[in-house]
Amino acid sequence: MTKEQIKFKKGDEVIMLCGRDKGKKGKILKVVVKSSRVVVEGLNLVKKHRRPKKQGEKGEMILLPRAVDASNVALRCPRCDRPVKIGYRLADDKKLRVCRKCQEPI
Repeated sequence: MTKEQIKFKKGDEVIMLCGRDKGKKGKILKVVVKSSRVVVEGLNLVKKHRRPKKQGEKGEMILLPRAVDASNVALRCPRCDRPVKIGYRLADDKKLRVCRKCQEPI
């Protein structure tokens, strides 16, 4: 995907299409346009070992969401509650994103 083709925005509800989190829903935390990747809250989690900050404390393992390719997620329509493709419609000189199945603005 090129810079013009990424259709997701921060805060969109998406559904994972493949991988170990297939079928799970989450909210987009970050969109990396340069590499066409998205970070989804609660999905594609990896363990990171964190060192102790002070002497005497214990280290810990934390779960962090990692970026996934934008082609592996699909936008969830609030009306259909299904993964959908995004279409565009012009209304009052504004470009609106719409669900291609039900034509509901997103």
